[in-house]
This record gives sequence, structure tokens and C-alpha cells, in this order.
Amino acid sequence: MSNQELTGTVVRGVGGFYYVHARGQVYECRARGRFRLDEISPLVGDQVVIAPDEGKNTGFVTEILPRKNLLTRPPCANVDRFVLVLSAHLPKADLLLADKLLLQAALQKVEPMICLNKCDLASPDEIGALAKDFRALGAPVLALSAKTGQGMSELAGQLAGKISCFAGQSAVGKSSLLNALAPQLALETGGLSKKTARGRHTTRFSSLLPLCGGYAMDTPGFSLLDLAPMPPSELAQYYPEMAPYLGRCRFEDCLHDAEPDCAVKEAVRNGAFPAGRYERYKELLHELKDLYRRRFD
Repeated sequence: MSNQELTGTVVRGVGGFYYVHARGQVYECRARGRFRLDEISPLVGDQVVIAPDEGKNTGFVTEILPRKNLLTRPPCANVDRFVLVLSAHLPKADLLLADKLLLQAALQKVEPMICLNKCDLASPDEIGALAKDFRALGAPVLALSAKTGQGMSELAGQLAGKISCFAGQSAVGKSSLLNALAPQLALETGGLSKKTARGRHTTRFSSLLPLCGGYAMDTPGFSLLDLAPMPPSELAQYYPEMAPYLGRCRFEDCLHDAEPDCAVKEAVRNGAFPAGRYERYKELLHELKDLYRRRFD
């Protein structure tokens, strides 16, 4: 690195510009053309080397430093904690999407946390029913309300000093939770479409925000997420609650689907493994089988 170059963190990326925090200020940078040839782009959370223009707060990203992890949806790097936000009220939680997001976090070895927002609008039974599918993960499951402040001090403690990525459907309240923790952020918030009861996107690009002595990534909500191809036999290892049962099935290569004498299926029958999460596991397993078959046909 030359004397003119600086190392910083990408805090926002939009329209081909990357905003890099370095030495107490933010530089508006473009990426060198060679990144396109290498088919790589800077991401929010990346540590990068920049060459500032003399006397200006503009410049070029010249190098992307090695990443410790990389999430593809939402696209971000070097994350310590993955915060999955679900609504305990409306919009209705898309649990298959939630499981795909948790799988992505597990693949990148990012600590997950599940936040159930809008608990002021839901009954204890509704909150409990939503929480039970995730408690066996061994990850924190927090009941929150950005409106009333319920659980916010616990959430702040969980985020302290970490780079956290907030993700989930639109209108579950990601931006509202961040505003409740740090009102000075004044993030735009939206609501539900009256016609569809689905979220309206308010976060249009990912950005890194100072929060609780660390950073948070507020990311655009979305409703679809495709799985990346992987051997179907590997899926179970990314379900922490399956760990006690792996190796106890009759067949060594058991996929915990249609095989007899399967320890995972027995745990589901006994109520030790959440039935809903297991059914979604099978749905993802079949999706991976189809992907894998098409890839090698």
C-alpha cells in the first residue's frame, strides 16, 4: 500500500459508488475496472484499500482485503451476527424463507439470532407458536416490540460491539428496531400494503450503521431466496438441533426423509424436534435434490 492509500470499511454501496469510512471520514469511491474482470465487487462490510483523490473525499477502491465470511442475500461481508427478524403479527412469517436465511448464515459460520417483532400486537400463544420452531437452534430468540420497547435492552446487549446483519421480509420492522435502539439514525420505515397485507420496501440498499458500540447492516426486505446448489447429504449438518440424532439412524447415509428407522423422524414423532421445521427441512432437501439433479444431468 502506498503512502497515499488508506484502509477503510465499506459502509454503503449504491449506483456503482462505494462509500468507505477511513480515518474519521467517508470517501465516495468507484471500484477499479479490474474488479469487473475478476467478477468481484466490493460489499458492505468489506475492508478495502482506497486511493483518495488529492484534497477530496473521493477516490477509487484498489483492493478488497480477505473476507472472513460472505452472505449473498442480503449481500454483505465480515458479519459477526445474523439477525433474522420475523413479525409476530403481520405480515405472516414466511418460515421457509427464514430457514433458507438461517441455512445461509450456518454455511458462513455466522452466529444467528431470531427476533420476533410486533409482540405488542400478538397473543402469548401466537408468540410461543412462532418461537418454538427456533428455540432448539441454541440461538437467542427474543420477543420484541419496537413500538413499546419490549425486549430492546436485551437486544442491545446481544448486539454490543458486533457487526450484525438484519434480514427478513419487508414490513417486519427491521428499520423500526434500529430506530428504537438508535433514534438518531432516523431510518425510513414503511408498513403493509392495504391491498395485499405484504410489506412495502423502504430500505433500498444495504448500509452499515453505527449501533451499540458496533455496526448494523440494514438490508432491503425480500420475499424470494433461491438455494445455492449443494450435495443434499450435507443439508442436515447445518441444522444444529439435528446434531444429537445424526449417526443414530439405521442407514449411515440417511437423509432423514423417507428412510425407515430414522432417529430424526423419531424425534419429530416424540415432539423433541419441531414438526414444522422438519417439514420445511424436507422441502429444502427436495429442492436441493432437484438442483443437484439438473446440475449433473
